[in-house]
Amino acid sequence: MKQILLLFYSAVLFTVNAQEVAILKYNGGGDWYANPTAVPNLIDFANANIQTRISKNLQTVAVGSEDLFKYPILFMTGHGNVNFTPEEAQNLRNYLISGGFLHISDNYGLDKFIRKELKKVFPNLRLTEIPQNHPIYHQRYKFPNGIPKIHEHDKKQAQGFGLFYEGRLIMFYDYESDLSDGWEDASIHNNPEEVRQKALQMGANIIEFAFKN
Repeated sequence: MKQILLLFYSAVLFTVNAQEVAILKYNGGGDWYANPTAVPNLIDFANANIQTRISKNLQTVAVGSEDLFKYPILFMTGHGNVNFTPEEAQNLRNYLISGGFLHISDNYGLDKFIRKELKKVFPNLRLTEIPQNHPIYHQRYKFPNGIPKIHEHDKKQAQGFGLFYEGRLIMFYDYESDLSDGWEDASIHNNPEEVRQKALQMGANIIEFAFKN
């Protein structure tokens, strides 16, 4: 029965809202709603530059909801605590192994919480740094040196981590890069336009990769 349900969810992912994205809402007290202009701006950029047809009517979906399965890609960010119940962790696991994709952007302060919660979702998987030759860095836009540094926090190197399930990248985690800050309106962080373009281009790569895989 479980396998049948996963096959059903997989079919739903690619037939309902086949080119839609959503914001992941979670519990624990962290600000899942941070960077409100980020994903809308990324949608505009992707629609204009990589020929996606993503709705501008951006939806929010709770981590424990079956509505996850309507969206091929989910975006998650925040600064603070994250807490998944066992049921939420299982729901997210089912979503990811049936074809879904999750992008997490560490908005400074999320790291120590999200790593712990991901172990609830996949106890036997570990975050690994994604090599620079991985296809996610070589979609429409080329990033031969891996993930770009967008917003400075601790003067640490930007890194892209992932979870791989049966050889497929199911989650991309930008750490010490803060891609979603770069997607926000220019007036919010005053990033140079060149930096914002790199952030948007990397975001478009993530969308393109998720829709293809």
